[in-house]
Amino acid sequence: MTKPVIIVHGGAGRWPKTSHKTALEGVSKAAKTGFLALSEGGTALDAVEIAAISMEDNPIFNAGTGSTLNFEGKVEDDAAIMDGDSLRGGGVAMVKGVRNPVRLARFVMERTDHVLIGGSGAEKLASAFKLPRASLRVPRRVRAARQDMHLFKTGRLTVLPRNYRLFRAGLLSLSSDTVGALALDSQRNLAAACSTGGMSLKLPGRIGDTPILGAGLYADNSLGAATATGIGELAMRSTISRVACDLMRTKSAAAAALLTTRMVGAKFGKGIGIITLKRNGQYGAAHNTRNLCWAVQTSDATPVAQMTGKRV
Repeated sequence: MTKPVIIVHGGAGRWPKTSHKTALEGVSKAAKTGFLALSEGGTALDAVEIAAISMEDNPIFNAGTGSTLNFEGKVEDDAAIMDGDSLRGGGVAMVKGVRNPVRLARFVMERTDHVLIGGSGAEKLASAFKLPRASLRVPRRVRAARQDMHLFKTGRLTVLPRNYRLFRAGLLSLSSDTVGALALDSQRNLAAACSTGGMSLKLPGRIGDTPILGAGLYADNSLGAATATGIGELAMRSTISRVACDLMRTKSAAAAALLTTRMVGAKFGKGIGIITLKRNGQYGAAHNTRNLCWAVQTSDATPVAQMTGKRV
């Protein structure tokens, strides 16, 4: 028997100090809820789903309720889940109006023959499984999108230079945080889950790293589990989560997180964070952004929550 562990994150980036308390309370609640499932004999897969749902239902996070708005002012969510025992995974992309996209991702993994389903097809699947629908636009994200749009139109939002050129040609802040969870259960099984509203002002139809195995998340019982946050394009180009898991073959979870973040930063630039969990219960958190909101619970004690990990 192995002692259960759960580690979660609420996103990397620049967290304003006024949001620190609420966000840390949110990741603590998610870790506690997921750990309760583990302590009652639940699987790692159950725990990461429950933890992710807790954060999807909390409007402070960019996932589910509280998701960012795209360039057209609409919400398009991505989510995924992966089982470290079977190496099965499921993801959904460009989903609208589904309260908990991570639940839908698990249905894709367990009840279909596919790994990734997007758009209207995923929404029809949600309706078939009678998953709760909801309006995911919250006032805070609407205000943020308006502020970002003002900066974008005046050329002062520098994160999307190519999209700005499309806008100026008439063809057409950024929040790019994500929520994620990793768990190790008493049977030594690992699992990972993540969910996001994506980047603020992203082009409609844009899919980030979150629903992609190896990029947004990865779990393998023989190595470990990892899930990324930040600018999805960096995570996809580097397959950051799979790289972190491979490093855990010989490195500690903390070292794997730090080395992966350092490598991504050196080759692609800053804007990424990652949490890791090794098969022996070691965990790590690293980022090259201002903040990384995360929490871990390794016993029945209160979860430990922080706004920074190992900063590169």
